[in-house]
Amino acid sequence: MKIAMLSPFEESVPPLKYGGTELVIYNLTEQLVKMGHEVVLLATGDSKTSANLEITFPEAIRLNGNAQNINLRNTIKFIGIGRILDYLNKNNFDIVHNHIGWRMLFFEKLFNFPMVTTLHGPLDIDYQQMVYDEYKNSNYISISLNQRKPMPHINFVANVYNGIEIEKFQQNYNPQNYFAFLGRMSPEKGPLQAIEIAKKAGVKLIMAAKVDTVDQKFFDEEISHLIDGEQIQFIGEVNHGEKVDFLKNAKALIAPIQWEEPFGLFFTEAMICGTPVIAMKRGSVPEIIIDKETGFICESVNEAAEKIKDIQSIDRKKCYEHVRDNFSSEKMMEGYVGAYEKVLGVKK
Repeated sequence: MKIAMLSPFEESVPPLKYGGTELVIYNLTEQLVKMGHEVVLLATGDSKTSANLEITFPEAIRLNGNAQNINLRNTIKFIGIGRILDYLNKNNFDIVHNHIGWRMLFFEKLFNFPMVTTLHGPLDIDYQQMVYDEYKNSNYISISLNQRKPMPHINFVANVYNGIEIEKFQQNYNPQNYFAFLGRMSPEKGPLQAIEIAKKAGVKLIMAAKVDTVDQKFFDEEISHLIDGEQIQFIGEVNHGEKVDFLKNAKALIAPIQWEEPFGLFFTEAMICGTPVIAMKRGSVPEIIIDKETGFICESVNEAAEKIKDIQSIDRKKCYEHVRDNFSSEKMMEGYVGAYEKVLGVKK
């Protein structure tokens, strides 16, 4: 199959540090190439891939000073889409795999091959819902069944869970004396609640997280004064190697999400290291974490703080085995190939 893989422009593929979507694209692309498919990855010039790379921007636009302005960032995104359309109209593919989101839907009729769109974000944003309603017959792929709930009527051709490269992680069954928070310093990721849980339970919390431009005010006003450098520590963004060491040595990942998390790659990244997850019962959590087996699914901050006392009851090896068997990049690739074949009408 000849596949055009469309990546967002904010980060490189794979991302240097934080960037869940770009990491998923990298893992998928590498597996497709390994299986003999011809893939062209349309991404920023600082990307690394075994596929053919078609450069949209010289480097991740997050590094561009203009992109710190939200309006300019949106303008840059449409410039990037224009470059993608120009390329697609000059080349032939069996299928286009869109990871950029709703902005590409306006233009899918301008090229002569089908497109599938993986929805990496929530479906409860009103202005985006207008677009998905207008293009409800386009080909969509969800990354969890819970993600579909706000818009069950649009044309979902498959549900494919995100996958990770198992061999790039290490396991540790004798953790150090701290708990981890990983992700973005955004209200929806629950950093405030993670600190509250750690303080209620009297445990050490180390936070490795990205502070994006849109979250800077929240971090400055709500979080920074709670970081004392002792019980609550903040180490900023981490690269892959640092992330593996950080996760595998933690007693558990505290992930008190405050939104309908579409997937949550950090859940699987923790568990593949043997590290259980303490999370709120929202979004994809019940689909990814097995309560009382690979972590604890909680209803409140108080419950999460109580569960910290029981963390040693979780078999860390089961955490690893659960992800190995259900959330590998190979399993993800198989799901996407099945979706491509369905859209193309390939008979098995």
